[in-house]
Amino acid sequence: MFRISGSGLAKQPISSAGKIPFERIASGRKVNIRVNNIDLTPVLLLVVLGLPLGAGAAMVFFVIREMRRERELRTTQAARSLVDCPVASACPAHRPGCWLAVRSRDPRAVQVALGLHHAKPCSWREGLSGAETLFIAPPVKGWILVTGSGLPDPGEDVDACFRFVVEASRKLGHVQLFSANRFAHHHAWVQANNGRVIRAYAWAGTTLWHQGRPTTAEKELGLKCFDYAEPASRTSFARPEAAVLNVEKVPLLAERWSFDPAQIDERLLAQNRGVAGDFSRRK
Repeated sequence: MFRISGSGLAKQPISSAGKIPFERIASGRKVNIRVNNIDLTPVLLLVVLGLPLGAGAAMVFFVIREMRRERELRTTQAARSLVDCPVASACPAHRPGCWLAVRSRDPRAVQVALGLHHAKPCSWREGLSGAETLFIAPPVKGWILVTGSGLPDPGEDVDACFRFVVEASRKLGHVQLFSANRFAHHHAWVQANNGRVIRAYAWAGTTLWHQGRPTTAEKELGLKCFDYAEPASRTSFARPEAAVLNVEKVPLLAERWSFDPAQIDERLLAQNRGVAGDFSRRK
């Protein structure tokens, strides 16, 4: 190496400590300066390797965050769909799987006729959630909706359903019962007036109840009613089963006969309250 002096450069060996000494003359004094001999290769390797690793970690974090935001958005939209359906369109969340429509404007009369016990105020949304045994809604356009887990299911016990409808009709006049199971494709619709069944059809894998002549609305909607013991087979591989189509058309038939619960004005759901309770005796 070289020594800096007033006369020029002079060679000087590197010290055993790996440091290069330099000397300079300042104000008549000789000053030694030593500089560390640092190897930057490991640092450069860390930088080269760290950049792609950091970029990859940032990308993973971004993807996870976006997936979480999308999941939260879907959850929020699903929750809103249960309570924030537009007034002008049908909201399937407002439509129970089974309901009774009573031609009346007197909820108290319906409550007495059905023998409601432990009655309590209940909102539309609470009543339509299916958590109550029986929910009697406020009147809508001359009709009162009755729903709940206590209503007899035609697919489980058609005889109990028959007795319930006839008894309710005998006390309340004109009543209608609708049932549509989108999973099992079981379905039913019944009209009764003053204790007499006018029209009834119930299907649960086979025809359980077929009484009266098909109404004009049934014919116009193309509802398929099978005779007793007649199988509901596919007409072709390209067309769904008639039972599936019937389930989809039950709300349309209800709208023709009386009203579709899914078409109820959203403002009524928010403002009015009905009554919920249990049957005072086994129906």
